[in-house]
Amino acid sequence: MPTDKQRVSLPPEVDVVILAAGESTRMHSNTPKVLHHLAGRPLIEYSVRLANALSAKPPVVVVGREADKIHDVLGDRARYAQQAQRLGTGHAVMQAGPLLAGESQTTLVFYADMPLVTEASMRMLLEIHARNATTGGVLSMLTFESTNPRGFGRIVRNTAGDVLAIVEEADCTPEQARLTELNPGLYCYRADWLWENLDRIPVSRKGEYYLTDLVGIAVSQGHRVVAEKVEDATEMLGINTRVHLAEAEMVLRQRINRRWMEAGVTLLDPATTYIDDTVALGRDTLIHPATHLRGATCAGDGCEIGPNTYVEDTTLGQNCVVRYSVLEQAVIEDDVDIGPYAHLRKGAHLAQGVHIGNFGEVKNSYLGPGTKMGHFSYLGDATLGRDVNIGAGTITCNFDGVNKHPTVIADGVFVGSDTMLVAPVTLGEGARTGAGSVVTHDVPAGELVFGVPARPRSGPDNPQA
Repeated sequence: MPTDKQRVSLPPEVDVVILAAGESTRMHSNTPKVLHHLAGRPLIEYSVRLANALSAKPPVVVVGREADKIHDVLGDRARYAQQAQRLGTGHAVMQAGPLLAGESQTTLVFYADMPLVTEASMRMLLEIHARNATTGGVLSMLTFESTNPRGFGRIVRNTAGDVLAIVEEADCTPEQARLTELNPGLYCYRADWLWENLDRIPVSRKGEYYLTDLVGIAVSQGHRVVAEKVEDATEMLGINTRVHLAEAEMVLRQRINRRWMEAGVTLLDPATTYIDDTVALGRDTLIHPATHLRGATCAGDGCEIGPNTYVEDTTLGQNCVVRYSVLEQAVIEDDVDIGPYAHLRKGAHLAQGVHIGNFGEVKNSYLGPGTKMGHFSYLGDATLGRDVNIGAGTITCNFDGVNKHPTVIADGVFVGSDTMLVAPVTLGEGARTGAGSVVTHDVPAGELVFGVPARPRSGPDNPQA
């Protein structure tokens, strides 16, 4: 690589073409291959994010089967070219021509099923191409070394080390099949040359047009093709099978975990910690083993999560503790303590200082600041004020078989163990229920009720009765 003093300015205008029209044949799936998920994102998302980092213009995504599903995921973040017939990679790039021909100086082409390629490697490719272009070069590419070809084409060089051709694996001679420099399909072209020469690609024995044949065309025209090897071969892992998907997941998980550890998050056992690429974590957060953080989850500073905990699409404030629990689409404010074995479902909102004991379940409910919910309790469609005590075994009976009904519990209410709150029902400020009560009617502020059904108690303990 050139030194800083030798660096050449990168091309001012870059177009990106992403090839995403491949079938899911080896995935044995009804879902387009590029929409299979990796660390919380569809494969195509990684390619588009990479393109956005390299060019200010939306990439052109060449789509095929079920193009509408890809459009639903990407929307207007991309432009689309349809490859109605699968006639090879060269034919796929031809479909982008009407959108891009004459638009920019440089065109990058890569595949949507290579989610591990880094921005650093692609910027290296752009820099290599900028240098190549100063001597009339029209094509530059990245390669890698591996004794496991995985179906990639072989790079053929002459004795001087110049690239002569790329030979697809199916067309390799026995000698060429032993070559270990492989072509992952990461290309940078002088744009005008690309659009002028795509039609010169010969048809293969399979009736397809291989993009790799542009190397031979460039060499035959006297152009030098520059190919630079990428040091980390894991970047070049393409996804063709579910085995490949699992391999890529492992590599990406290691990258994600390392990134968070370098940012100030402690992972006690990175090998058993699963963090989606979409997750955000605060510093000094501690993640125990066998923890899964999925989707749009974010956690503030100083949290402790796990072990054996699953958190999805949930927001946690600062200094929260979650042990052996499942949290889904919940909002957790600061200083909340959850678990073990709690379950927060969609719409659960725990205010500052709330405590949820073991085997507590909350769904579509708000628990006010300082509220405590004992173990083996369920709150659904409920609104609780501050400093409420929910005794062990308390249940909101919110569903009558047809409709869901609300429960409202005001500040300072004490709900005794094994209380059944038959919604719709409201408990006023400071009200109390005895253990085992079945509350079927509203309870006024300050009143004590107990029994089945619950009734007020008269006497000195409840002067308002």
